Amino acid sequence: PLLRSPEKESMSAAGEGGAMPPKTPKSKLEKECAQRLIVVLEKACLETVKVGNNYELLNCDDHTHILRKHKRDPAECRPDICHQMLLTLMDSPLSKSGKLQVYIHTENNILIEVSPHVRIPRTYKRFAGLMVQLLHKLKIRAANGPETLLKVIKNPVVAHLPASASRHGTSKTGDLVNIRDWVATNVPKDRPIVFALGAMAHGKAEVDYVDKYLSFSS
Repeated sequence: PLLRSPEKESMSAAGEGGAMPPKTPKSKLEKECAQRLIVVLEKACLETVKVGNNYELLNCDDHTHILRKHKRDPAECRPDICHQMLLTLMDSPLSKSGKLQVYIHTENNILIEVSPHVRIPRTYKRFAGLMVQLLHKLKIRAANGPETLLKVIKNPVVAHLPASASRHGTSKTGDLVNIRDWVATNVPKDRPIVFALGAMAHGKAEVDYVDKYLSFSS
């Protein structure tokens, strides 16, 4: 039988319904000089799997038989972590002020650019449907306009990071710092800053583009 394509989900952009979307840097110069945070969600588990005639987002709750058959660790199949991190980031004051850019780098080396104007679905089921659609179509457009809200882009990650930005990772083995004190003394006003955050259940998101790893205390 013919495979059914992933069920199409619609997605809205911030600003639909009357509110103005946040202003974000457009030119290369603005991207190099604007004060903003760039977050790369590393090692995210976003992988499609064929179930019957459909494709689904592989996860440890719904696909235990598949994971067992292929001897996969269920802890490595947690797309819900990426979903929750995206919700937290895109709901933040930084995002709403146009000072946040997010990328997703999956365990399978797929790089995704997240528009600052995107509204992440609140429920995991809708999020999973959109991720399946994105991984098959390579982009997601706004339901009521031409704007691309999610798209697969070319690797490597570093090609999309401003040259002027300092680059940091987080790890329990990193330099221990107080987060408030560190932000007060290390966040520049005239250039962006990059953080690579692990979007997996355990382990260190070790990447070659990070200058220093930090361990934050409150």
